[in-house]
Amino acid sequence: MADLLIKNVRIMQTEPPFEVKESMDVVVDGSFITRIGKNLDVEAKETIDGSGKTLIPGNVCAHHHYYSGLSRGMLISAGPQTDFIQVLKEWWWRLDRGLREESTYYSSLICSLDAIASGTTSCVDHHASPCYIEGSLSTIAKGMEEIGVRGSTCFEVTDRNRGMAEVEDGVNENIRFAEEVDRRRANGEEVLCEATIGGHAPFTIPDDGLKMMGDAMEKTGRGMHIHVAEASYDSVWSHHFYGKDLAVRLDSFGLLTPKSLIVHGVHLSESEIALINERDCFFAVNPRSNMNNNIGCNTKLPMIKNLCLGTDGCGGNMFEEIKIGFFKHKDETGPWWPANFLEALNRGNRLVESQFGNRFKLGRIEEGYKADIVLLDYNNPTPLVSANAPGHFVWGMSSGHVNTTIVNGKVLFRDHKFVRRDAEAIYRRAAEIAGELWKEVDKIRP
Repeated sequence: MADLLIKNVRIMQTEPPFEVKESMDVVVDGSFITRIGKNLDVEAKETIDGSGKTLIPGNVCAHHHYYSGLSRGMLISAGPQTDFIQVLKEWWWRLDRGLREESTYYSSLICSLDAIASGTTSCVDHHASPCYIEGSLSTIAKGMEEIGVRGSTCFEVTDRNRGMAEVEDGVNENIRFAEEVDRRRANGEEVLCEATIGGHAPFTIPDDGLKMMGDAMEKTGRGMHIHVAEASYDSVWSHHFYGKDLAVRLDSFGLLTPKSLIVHGVHLSESEIALINERDCFFAVNPRSNMNNNIGCNTKLPMIKNLCLGTDGCGGNMFEEIKIGFFKHKDETGPWWPANFLEALNRGNRLVESQFGNRFKLGRIEEGYKADIVLLDYNNPTPLVSANAPGHFVWGMSSGHVNTTIVNGKVLFRDHKFVRRDAEAIYRRAAEIAGELWKEVDKIRP
C-alpha cells in the first residue's frame, strides 16, 4: 500500500522543458515519488483529490537569513542610514548581536512555517548571532527539521565584533555542525538540514580567516556560502587593502568550487563572473533585498552560469521574489523573460542536491525524485500548456494559491492550513520573544 496518492491532478514542471500534463495520478512511498500515470489502480493510506489543481515541484529559497525571522516591523531607534554600511551597522548588525538560543530557535521555526505556507520546500540559510555562536547552527537545524522544511545552514564567519577570535569561533561552529550532520547520517538518521561553510562578506574576513574557511571546506567536504559585492564598498575594500578583485581573492584560497554559493554579486565585474562560472559555483541573486537596501540591480544575469534566486532574509516566498525580480529586470531593460527566471528558481534544487552530496534528486514531478512538491488552487483564465507555463507562473500563480505543501513525502500544509496543531501557538510565542528581542537590540549601540 502506498503512503500517498494524488489523483487526477495537472502536473506542471518548473524546469526546462516546461511540460504540462493533465489528469495524472502521482504516488508517493516514503520520501520519494514512485509512480506517475493516468487512472492508476493504487491503494494508499492517504488520498488527495487533485481535480482542478496544479502540482509543481517545491520552490527553493537559495539564500535566506533565518536570523531575520523576528525582525518584521522591528521597533528600535536607529541613526542615519544613507548608505549600505550604515544600514548594516544600524539595523542588521544590531539585530544579530541581540540573538540568543531561544530567539534563534523561534526565528528558525517562523521562517520555516512561512516557507511551507508559501510553497517553499527548501531554504538555504546563512546565519549570524555573534553573541551565541557555539551550538547556534544546531538550533537553526532543530527549528527547520521540527517544522519539516529541507535546507542547509552555516555561520557567517566575520571579524566585525571581536577580530580573529570571532573568526575562529565562527569557523569552529561551521566545522562542529558539519561533523554533527555526518554523525547523524552515520547513525542512520535522515537529515533534512545540511551544513555549509559560511562567510559574511570578504570585507569583514581577513586573509587568515579565508584560509581557515578553505581548510574547513577541505576538512568537511562542504562548499562555501558567502556574500560578495553586495555593495560597491566590498569591491573597493578588496582593491584598496588587497590589490585584488574579490573573486580573485576568494579563488586564491580555493574557495570557489562547484559546491560553493556566491550571493548578490551586484558589483562584480564581467571577468569576475567569468571566473566564478569557470569554477562552476552557484550564484544567488536577491532582487527584493537589493531594492530595499538601494544598492543597485544585478544587470549581468544572462552572464551567470548557475544562477539561483534567494531572498536575503525577506521571507521565504519565492512567488513574490520571482515576480519582483522579473519586473525589476525588465525595468532595467533586461532581455530575460519568465522562462529564464523560472529556470533560475528551479535551479535552486541543483544547489540543494549538491549540498546533500547528490544523494537524491529534486525539482521535478518524476519517478525517483524526492517528494518535495506543492499543490496549487490555480484557476487558469487562459489555456495553461507547456509552451506558456512560465508565463502563468510569473504572471498568475502566487503563494495565495498554495493548497498543500509536501516535503520529503510528508504533508506539512493542507487545505491552506498548517498540519501542526501548535502552529498558532508558535506564532504567538514568537511575537512575545520578538518584543523582548527588540528591547535588547534597542540597547545595543552600533
